[in-house]
Amino acid sequence: MRAVITGTGSALPMRRVSNAELAETVDTSDEWIVERTGIRFRYIAGPEETTATLGADAARAALDAAGVSAQDIDLIVLATATPDQTFPSSATKIQAMLGIDDCVAFDVAAVCSGFLYALQVADSMIRAGAHRKALVIGSETFSRILDWEDRATCVLFGDGAGAIVLEGQDGDDKRGVLATRLHADGRHNQLLYVDGGPSTTGTVGKVRMKGKEVFRHAVVNLASVLEESLAAAGLGPDDIDWLVPHQANARILDATARKLSLSPDKVVVTVDRHANTSAASVPLALDTAVRDGRIKRGDLLVLEAMGGGFTWGAAVVRF
Repeated sequence: MRAVITGTGSALPMRRVSNAELAETVDTSDEWIVERTGIRFRYIAGPEETTATLGADAARAALDAAGVSAQDIDLIVLATATPDQTFPSSATKIQAMLGIDDCVAFDVAAVCSGFLYALQVADSMIRAGAHRKALVIGSETFSRILDWEDRATCVLFGDGAGAIVLEGQDGDDKRGVLATRLHADGRHNQLLYVDGGPSTTGTVGKVRMKGKEVFRHAVVNLASVLEESLAAAGLGPDDIDWLVPHQANARILDATARKLSLSPDKVVVTVDRHANTSAASVPLALDTAVRDGRIKRGDLLVLEAMGGGFTWGAAVVRF
């Protein structure tokens, strides 16, 4: 039994915000943002758009691409750091929006690495024979937890969702999730965190980050876990058709590719259009490259991400 990606989907809020528009209210400029991050646009959710509504829209697109009915889904794993409510899980809200009467549904919290964590959880449950068809979703409304007076963080993030249908398939087909590797190191909490929570301040809090330190850890950790996951699959960097990375910062993407001696032409980059959408970043980039024809059936993909915690991980997938 192998878990195979049979469909991808994504969803973005209605409102797109350019750097120039952001500079009208934040002490920044288009030149400053592009030079340091590569970001040109981000999408900001409106009052009626939430993590659950965006996640449901992305899920519908993935289901349609896979040719699968919502009623066939028996597992929903949602990666998010910005749920609609403290509880119940936003995964159960998506379940209801899709009209699914009964299936296992829960959230996973690993911030920007969340989709990789959710993917391994769903892959393991499918391989164990507990489930056959899963929706793995990353959805965020990070704009709700940004300090719009902190130009070091508010220019970096956006809202959005991405989803895949993951199906258990038997046989000799080489497609599917080949290897995943996950890590976490809680000693670095104060480098990237939210300064609030139900059991500490009783508030949602805002994102706080020490950018230089995060950058340094990201380049080292991502290159290491990419090599680790490829080795687990018995493959090397030369076997990669496409690297689908977390879209945090163009500089991190460039530095990671250089460490692996990987051509920039093999790296899917959407950070310029969507900014950092946290757990939605990897599936959103994946769907973009699938729909524009870059990623084709049989291609070898490596998905990777690092986020607050720190958490980081990578997955090798034959699409």
